[in-house]
Amino acid sequence: MATTRKKIFISFDYEGLAGITNWNDVDKKSSDYKKEEMLRQLRAFLRGLDGNEITLVDSHASGDNIPWELTEEFPNVTLVSGGIRQYYMMYGIDESYDFTVFFGYHAGIGTLHANMDHTYSSSSIHNIWINGMEMNEALINAAFAGLFGVPLGCLVGDDKVVIQTSKVLPKALYLETKKSIGRHSAIMKPVASLLNELEECAQLLSTKSREDFEIFRFSSPIEMIVEFSDTLRADLVSSMPLVERLDGRKVRIVHDNYKLIFEALLAMTYICAAAKILV
Repeated sequence: MATTRKKIFISFDYEGLAGITNWNDVDKKSSDYKKEEMLRQLRAFLRGLDGNEITLVDSHASGDNIPWELTEEFPNVTLVSGGIRQYYMMYGIDESYDFTVFFGYHAGIGTLHANMDHTYSSSSIHNIWINGMEMNEALINAAFAGLFGVPLGCLVGDDKVVIQTSKVLPKALYLETKKSIGRHSAIMKPVASLLNELEECAQLLSTKSREDFEIFRFSSPIEMIVEFSDTLRADLVSSMPLVERLDGRKVRIVHDNYKLIFEALLAMTYICAAAKILV
């Protein structure tokens, strides 16, 4: 039980959870969809956050994975659900939150032996660098929270995203759900052990304050380079304002305001969705 009520922003993703190894596991249309495995892990974490005010942002695929009925069990949770929305994975973040939690996060695209590695778009984006640093979704989103002075308090995901993110933000709490050993393989912890760890991690987080963690920001000017999976996608996004074409598959955008950089990345992923109907 938290001694002081905190306001916590949880950005939910799926691929970094235990029991998950391939795309069918996280696809609602698949008969292999692992909804119950996801909910068991999420419930354990939410139990540990009892007494806090939670905004839970469903940020995987179309954003409709977490059933609204979960809020009957956890009335302290406000659920953000559904598809295209402003700032997608970070919808609703503002200065009022004590810290963020990235739940079910995964490693960035191209990470060696990472399970289901990708960065914002598994089909379109081959790599992303911001100020010369290779990105994963955790770092991209932590910097957006940093615009509002909100630090990353906790990350729950596979060992590869934990390694990547903790190098940059060592003060956050990290919980490893599985050891990734290949793009579609991982070593899983026993269910009971992981569920206990999730609840205990959340209880520990409840005792923390904003000052215990680091606020992540990029220094200006901010340069983002995005390498796409093919030249068609680079063709499509090259019509965006401020975007410079570097070569066949890479584009570059530079600005002093990270909010614009973040919005540009989201716009690129949406624009690239059109590539599927142009080939």
